Amino acid sequence: MLPCRHSFMPYADAAKGPNIVIDGQRNDNTVINLSHWPKSGTPWPLKADTSVAVVFKYLDMPEWHCDVATVTNDHFDEDGLIGLFCMIEPEFALANRKLLIDSAQAGDFGFYSDRRAARIAFTISRLADPATSPWVGSVISENAFADYPGYCGAIYARLLDELKNIILEPEDYRDLWADEDALLEISEAALEEGVAMIEEIGDIDLAVVRVPADWPEQAAHRVTQHRDVVIHPMAVHNRTLCNRVLTLSGERADFEFRYESWVQMVSRKPPLRVDFHPLAETLNEIEGGEGRWSFDGVEEIVPKLRTEIGTTAIPHDQLLEVITTVMRDGEPAWDPYDVMS
Repeated sequence: MLPCRHSFMPYADAAKGPNIVIDGQRNDNTVINLSHWPKSGTPWPLKADTSVAVVFKYLDMPEWHCDVATVTNDHFDEDGLIGLFCMIEPEFALANRKLLIDSAQAGDFGFYSDRRAARIAFTISRLADPATSPWVGSVISENAFADYPGYCGAIYARLLDELKNIILEPEDYRDLWADEDALLEISEAALEEGVAMIEEIGDIDLAVVRVPADWPEQAAHRVTQHRDVVIHPMAVHNRTLCNRVLTLSGERADFEFRYESWVQMVSRKPPLRVDFHPLAETLNEIEGGEGRWSFDGVEEIVPKLRTEIGTTAIPHDQLLEVITTVMRDGEPAWDPYDVMS
């Protein structure tokens, strides 16, 4: 099937010789990059929505196979982990293709078809998060991110050994995924019953999510990173394809561009991102200096527009009007796509 058996090597070590990068950025010795990342240079016949789906295209097409054993990645997340695993365990991966692609989508994009995929993503996130992982002290340290390359090498090596069991026996990890799964269950029920609501403004690809004002923030994960949310993102993303999401809950307001608009999507092309730095300044003027609105920047994976204190005095209708006007008038400020040759 493949010209050689692949094995993982941390990015800095792998870059010293021929390597295949999965889900990240190529280095000087990368022979082929299998990634949905912006400007990744992944060959057009192999492009797909997730890097895991790119890897499956690679496995399916022998004409692209490279006789290079080393596979690596420069950052850690679910899509990268599963993509590396698929290269190392191709037979198992091909037999579980649908679930593995679904799990990568759950991790990167926050939506799923099979609930097992959501739980696999939750498990990976909890094991990789120094705040929740039972491996702190043995595999990773409490301040793991202080040496991010070292953290990536250690957590990849450990999880690549663990992942097959996570896929086959998710109940073994219930203690890790149960809390976030319960939040997802509550969030989905609220949307189903109309307690929380999603309004789509189709011409600007915006979903407005309205959540009861008394709902507390709870812990969740996005791309293996901790987030405090009033409603689980998977519940929202499973019900709307809109790539711009504004969540309103009492005095809290939170806007984000979804991850799909950062990468090279194939199944659909989200509208290009608009720079919201000027909008943040406008909102600060309306707020009268209170709240201090800020925008992360279009280059961030999931950039947010939010207030530093977490609340705003601007009425929802006025806030929505200002945001929609900027979206309709704003110029695209981020284009992740490779030039087609």
